Amino acid sequence: MITFFVSILVLLLGYFFYSKLIERIAGIDPTRETPAYSMTDGVDYMPLPWWRIFLIQFLNIAGLGPIFGAVAGAMWGPIAFIWIVLGSVFAGAVHDYFSGMLSIKHKGLSITEIVGIYLGVGTKQFMRVFTVLLMVIVGAVFIMGPARILSGMTPDFATMTFWVWVVFAYYLLATILPIDKVIGRIYPIFGFALLFMAVGLITALFVKGYHIPELSFSNMKNFHVNKDNFPIFPMLFITIACGAISGFHATQSPLMARCVTNEKHGRKVFYGAMITEGVVALIWAAISMSFFGGVRELNDMMTTNSGNAAVIVNDISNSLLGTFGGFLALLGVVAAPITSGDTAFRSARLIVADFLKFKQGPIKNRLFISIPLFLVGFLLTKTDFSIIWRYFAWANQTLAMIFFWTITVYLAQERKFYWVTLVPAVFMTAVTVTYLLFAPEGFSLSKEISYTVGISTAVLAFAAFFFYRKSYFAKS
Repeated sequence: MITFFVSILVLLLGYFFYSKLIERIAGIDPTRETPAYSMTDGVDYMPLPWWRIFLIQFLNIAGLGPIFGAVAGAMWGPIAFIWIVLGSVFAGAVHDYFSGMLSIKHKGLSITEIVGIYLGVGTKQFMRVFTVLLMVIVGAVFIMGPARILSGMTPDFATMTFWVWVVFAYYLLATILPIDKVIGRIYPIFGFALLFMAVGLITALFVKGYHIPELSFSNMKNFHVNKDNFPIFPMLFITIACGAISGFHATQSPLMARCVTNEKHGRKVFYGAMITEGVVALIWAAISMSFFGGVRELNDMMTTNSGNAAVIVNDISNSLLGTFGGFLALLGVVAAPITSGDTAFRSARLIVADFLKFKQGPIKNRLFISIPLFLVGFLLTKTDFSIIWRYFAWANQTLAMIFFWTITVYLAQERKFYWVTLVPAVFMTAVTVTYLLFAPEGFSLSKEISYTVGISTAVLAFAAFFFYRKSYFAKS
């Protein structure tokens, strides 16, 4: 348990100290008017209190990733703790903070438009298509996941198809209605429920005397049941995404950037929400490694259930908290992906609206964009869940990599300390390229070729950045 508590401590220290360094590098201005006031439209731009925005941001980013991703990531063993902690502090939270603050700086623009400002028009056009497609995939994933859990909770009452339609109906309302009508009202309640679920489970785990594996030099290795096809690099860094770093978060931060009333709240809202999500991921990883008796037993359970983390989550919740407590815990698990899925569609609507310069005040304009997006999302629900999840995982981390390069270019242009984002940008470049080449849903190349090309690409990107920086200042 020492490893677990040390990991929690590092996450907290990251928030209280490293986030202040990031804030100083960003250079906030508490006196500057934010888009919530300067562009109020009664739909997407409106002032909200920071604590409410924090809970909304937390639920926006905390989908299935910090739960299902952490359960799957625990199959690699205690080394997963390192990625969750270091990834959250030095990568994920930095990524989320700058995605929110750059959106505030640019009048609440969506992520695709911000990328275009710093990486060029060609990259912007690619990102518009890539990001909207990712948002629709996220929406589809976060329909099927909750529907599967809900159908398991109501086997005599409703089927999975019934719950798919219920979730779809909710998504449509949350996507087109003003942000304070649905999201602003129920998200804080769901946020508390999700935090209660995580704290309740880890407390029950301690009370019942389960042993959480410790991280040591002897077990800092790959415990995955299929280690040849699932090496730590790059597979672990793709599997545990939302609990460490996730490009999806960059699409969500602009939603809240349109509601932040003061730039000084950015650290609490954007950096703080990611650290909180890291804690949730850490809890689920720890529980998964200990509940079934160890990492090997977790691998056996995941293999038996064909990698379906929903079964694991259901067993853990009901066993640790009893029937009623398990029911509440599962509601928290269901709330997380649902509240990420609706904002995924909302984000897709805003990205398309920014691209088309289509005012979102009239509800007919919102429906004009939303209905085609939901149609594509519905068609995706007919595809095998595991296939969609794998493509989502890679696209998600690729988006994170692209936005890290965007932040790095911004910091370089502003003559600020860019190393805080350059290092994770290079690392994520190596991860995403290697995964694309090595994974079965990619090119299925050998490990040697994949590693060589992936790492070489990262090195070339590193060199290209310094060439760009030199030429940029030579011209200016």
